[in-house]
Amino acid sequence: MALFQCRFFSETLGLSTSMTVILPEPATKQIGMSASAVSGPYPTLYLLHGMSDDDSIWLRRTSIERYVSGLGLAVVMPQVDLSFYTDMAQGNRYWTFVSEELPHLCRSFFPLSDKREDTFVAGLSMGGYGAFKLALRKPEVFCAAASLSGALNITNSYQSSLEFTPLFRYIFGETGPENTENDLLKLLKQVGQDGKPVPKLYQCCGTEDFLYEDNQVFREACTTAGLPLTYEEGPGTHEWGYWDAKIQDVLKWLPLSSNNK
Repeated sequence: MALFQCRFFSETLGLSTSMTVILPEPATKQIGMSASAVSGPYPTLYLLHGMSDDDSIWLRRTSIERYVSGLGLAVVMPQVDLSFYTDMAQGNRYWTFVSEELPHLCRSFFPLSDKREDTFVAGLSMGGYGAFKLALRKPEVFCAAASLSGALNITNSYQSSLEFTPLFRYIFGETGPENTENDLLKLLKQVGQDGKPVPKLYQCCGTEDFLYEDNQVFREACTTAGLPLTYEEGPGTHEWGYWDAKIQDVLKWLPLSSNNK
């Protein structure tokens, strides 16, 4: 695998930012690593970080580079600060950046596929929220999305998390995210109604996670909406041992040609 620490200027954000990118490499002599016979343009997984992290965190806390070796899959890990992947009420336009500018920039920098069936997104915690928001608002771009311990009931977080009240108001404004395009529960009700394709969704959460009940709310709403959801739960809290294990399940779940051999 080839690893890129990419620093670049974002026109949307009006500042320099960064992303970490893993690309397949057809090398056969790396001890303990599988080589990929797939050549570009590569299918791509946009892998999103949580609220206290940055674009390097998946590489530092998991073995993601080793897990994707042999899959022929590129992994793009962007930096979005503490934005909840949102055009912030009193901050920067991170939704526009990650949903519009980032894919175009990545495809201009690297040999990535622009086909929907080759484009996936996943994330943990805040990144799980971002992954499902991208899939539900941009189903013509992302064919599959995975949330690991995601903050999926953002209205409840906004209303009940006193510790983060100033932060959430900074991001979502005084009226909050309920019944807006930042509300995943509202977005679920709209999926498929405009003739756009329906994304595949994967959701997991540990039963001891503080976000477990919010994940149950999303699961029930997804079932009510009749959307294709793969759901898994089991013992686990909000920590990297759980996410390191579950990202391997996500990679096996993705509709990659290498998974179907």
